[in-house]
Amino acid sequence: MSIVTLNNRALKDATAVGTTTGLGNLVFISRSTASSSSSLSITSGIDSTYKEYIFFFNNIHPASDGTNGRLTFNLSVDGGSNYNVTKTTTFFEASHDEGGSSTALGYESGHDLAQGTGYQNLARSLGNDADHNLDGFLHLFDPSNTTFVKHFIANISTNFAGDPDYAAQSLIGGYANTTSAVNGVSFQCTSGNIDSGTIDLYGVK
Repeated sequence: MSIVTLNNRALKDATAVGTTTGLGNLVFISRSTASSSSSLSITSGIDSTYKEYIFFFNNIHPASDGTNGRLTFNLSVDGGSNYNVTKTTTFFEASHDEGGSSTALGYESGHDLAQGTGYQNLARSLGNDADHNLDGFLHLFDPSNTTFVKHFIANISTNFAGDPDYAAQSLIGGYANTTSAVNGVSFQCTSGNIDSGTIDLYGVK
């Protein structure tokens, strides 16, 4: 067994399973920019080129406040004609208010899906104050595979309106229960537009 050094100077064993040369590279594919957009739909670049795709959310700001401002996503198997893929998901959240008096950590059963075809929440709530936003990523695995279901995970950081305001982190996991190739992803708020922000799509090489 040999020892290799990562870029952050952390040490990692190189074993028969693989070395750091197999960690993969991110390849930029596209950027979608919201400007009072009812939705952002990505139907180009999601194919069999890569086994993994990551959507990075940068400064997503909703037009609506609270539960109406939640960012959601859905998947398509017909190039974006329909976004109604059956999904089973989990939703976990940690939150902490600015005053330091209220904290929460737990499973949010009202924000998961059990063989549902609707849009999946990426955040429980999101404020539309001028300085409020959402950042994070959605990781989609092997969407072009026609043998297995399609797994995904998301890690989201938001601040939502309250008195005082809250910081929240959402952890979402699940799978699209289809063996058809997923070739489109749509993002929208539960109500109102996506006021601003970008979504960058990368493939993992």
